[in-house]
Amino acid sequence: MAKPAPIYDHNHAVQFYGDDESLCTTVAGFLGQGFVDGNPGIVIATSEHRDTILAYLRGRLIDVEKALQVGSLIVLDAQKTLDLFMDGDEPDEVLFENSIGKLISTVLDGRDEPILVRAYGEMVDLLWKQGRSEGAIRLEILWNQLAQRYGFALLCGYSMGNFDRETKGFEDICREHTHVIAPLAEPPVRRRRVN
Repeated sequence: MAKPAPIYDHNHAVQFYGDDESLCTTVAGFLGQGFVDGNPGIVIATSEHRDTILAYLRGRLIDVEKALQVGSLIVLDAQKTLDLFMDGDEPDEVLFENSIGKLISTVLDGRDEPILVRAYGEMVDLLWKQGRSEGAIRLEILWNQLAQRYGFALLCGYSMGNFDRETKGFEDICREHTHVIAPLAEPPVRRRRVN
């Protein structure tokens, strides 16, 4: 049986992002710190984001190939992973436990010391973009239930484009997270005087 990390180590943060580069920078920093601390990481993302996150990890001098080989980094496709446990527009709790719960348990198994798994996921963002917002909220709840058994740090990514005119959904998402990270500000425009 896996040894869970102390409960105080759990957090479930949400990163609202305006552009892919700022999201991938945040995710690489989040996962990179875990690798520096000797903790494993999980990435469940679209192919575009996966490739960029891995490139940014390499830029932080993380040996991504070795981490993948030894199982300290697990990289999964967001849509294919969703397909493992979705039942129509809603995630099925038993199927979620049999896929994501088993994944977390497997990563923790065989460890002598408690560790903190760091996971990044954007399955909820995909659900929201597909018009399945209630399914996204339910998935957040299932992650929170899983966190009651296993210590892990979870970072979710949501595009701000999902919430252009919707405040209730935005508030519902925020309520399911322990930390809310606002989108990074756009870099200031440099101006120069032209004579």
